[in-house]
Amino acid sequence: MLGKVCSLILIAFILTISSNEVLFAEPASIHGFVEAAYGPKFSGDKLTQKNDYNFLEERLQLKVDYRPQKPAWLASWNPEVFFKGDLLSDEYKETVRYQVREAYGLGSPLSWMDVKLGRQILTWGTGDYLFINDVFPKDYESFFIGRDDEYLKAPSDAGKFSIYNHLVSMDAVVIPSFTPDVSFRGDRLSFYDNFLGRIAGKESDRIFTEPAVQFKNTEIATRLYRNLGEYETAIYAFKGFFNQPVGIKNESTKEVFYPKLAVFGASIRGPAPSVGGIASGEIGYYDSLQDRSGDNRLIENSGMKYLLGYERDFQKDLRIGMQYFVEQMLNFDEFKVNSQPGDIPRDEFRQLLTFRITKFFWLQTLEASLFTFYSPTNSDAYIRPRLAWQANDRWKLTVGANIFFGKHDWTEFGQLEGNDNFYIRLRYSF
Repeated sequence: MLGKVCSLILIAFILTISSNEVLFAEPASIHGFVEAAYGPKFSGDKLTQKNDYNFLEERLQLKVDYRPQKPAWLASWNPEVFFKGDLLSDEYKETVRYQVREAYGLGSPLSWMDVKLGRQILTWGTGDYLFINDVFPKDYESFFIGRDDEYLKAPSDAGKFSIYNHLVSMDAVVIPSFTPDVSFRGDRLSFYDNFLGRIAGKESDRIFTEPAVQFKNTEIATRLYRNLGEYETAIYAFKGFFNQPVGIKNESTKEVFYPKLAVFGASIRGPAPSVGGIASGEIGYYDSLQDRSGDNRLIENSGMKYLLGYERDFQKDLRIGMQYFVEQMLNFDEFKVNSQPGDIPRDEFRQLLTFRITKFFWLQTLEASLFTFYSPTNSDAYIRPRLAWQANDRWKLTVGANIFFGKHDWTEFGQLEGNDNFYIRLRYSF
């Protein structure tokens, strides 16, 4: 609702100021693209609404950027109004819908402060497809079916306040309306439903309860950062809610919810000594505020998350990147004591390795990449091969696949084995 209100305000503002040519030094910038995409499955699992494909859609995206000429009373504000929206014809769900991706106003009320208000994409941290202190909403459904990477990040209705100083700079984000990750519902991707104790699709009937829109439920995220020599360092703090429904409110009615959460962490990124390339490290403490003792089996335990990364460019347009991620459950003994038959088994430590290789050909117009996730503790894996051909400034063709492996049905990637898919996207930009 807030996003729609922001959009209406923005459109009204644009119509108002566009009628006064005095405010603009030049016309507004308008860009976008038209894209057709198709994602067939390798084999139907007979559980989702369509067994032979994951998505079939046509998308029109428009981006409008207005930078009004500064009157005297706005001399130091550098105001900007930005809008990005998608008109999507989703033939999988047989709907046509309009999505507001971004709609915000940006300004500098003081020489050392920027303010961004409205719907926006929020992100920080050092991970490549892995997130610790980036607690902002994600859309993994889009990620797993083959939409463009930009759709992995879901928008938030928020206010972002950036303060700059030569000693340390700060970003503070206030999110009054909770936005969760896009969870699996079984209509497009089958998954492990712990209530049914098996892989489920459209028959899954979980009830999702989100935090009410109240002042006390406002989420707040902060980041303090500065460069120490050649190294980018940051510390983070967050108070809000888990973005995934990792709490069970009522087992008999299959009602799940988003428990309260606090996160504290730090990161560093910079040159790797002696070996070359760029190294990074990130750590985060997840404080499960409604289960600090770890003895409530219906709510996710507190935990620690650790991430080490390395990437390097080589000759002939070759880039390689690797990551080692560890997720530690705290109060693990309490978790084991309180577990009941039928609960999803868990390890105290979950390890995950990633490997990315990217190579460019034909004067960097053809990009070939492979990204692999592998968990030795969960015995599962996820592979993302992709080819992207930028034929010219307007046309781009992308083909790729999402392939899942797993020994157990209940692990992160093992539950998705029946959703292996191929995708193709053709985009015309303007």
